[in-house]
Amino acid sequence: MTLQSLLKNPVHLLAFGFGSGLARKAPGTFGTLAAIPIFLLICQLPHLYYVLFVVVTGLVGIYLCGKTASDLRVHDHGGIVWDEMVGFWITMMFIPVSWHSILAGFLLFRLFDIWKPFPIRWLDKQVKGGFGIMIDDVLAGIFSWLCLYLWYVMPPLW
Repeated sequence: MTLQSLLKNPVHLLAFGFGSGLARKAPGTFGTLAAIPIFLLICQLPHLYYVLFVVVTGLVGIYLCGKTASDLRVHDHGGIVWDEMVGFWITMMFIPVSWHSILAGFLLFRLFDIWKPFPIRWLDKQVKGGFGIMIDDVLAGIFSWLCLYLWYVMPPLW
């Protein structure tokens, strides 16, 4: 896959995170990094619109990732990073925005996306197609969000 071929196919361009998935090493990390500028735009939206954005991009991602994987004939090709982008946007949902919360969200999301604790790893292996590509990153985003929520939003119990 090249940038020229991505530019010819908007589905592949989006699935490859506007080209960030073309990184030779750690394309998932680069895809997550590509999600940050978009996050900085959408975090200014009212909460309802932010949630709608994430739901729509997640549902669209099922198609984008599934179609691109089918076209490439590789399930969950490493360059498909739309799922990482949506996972990061889930991670940051309703979290106060600061450089340290973005850094913490980035690190937590990458940790859960790479580590894949149960049930993430099980779903990653069992569920195929676009939904299968998306679901592990959605769950990694939820796990990461829960950690950030407990740290940044929930009042201390003591």
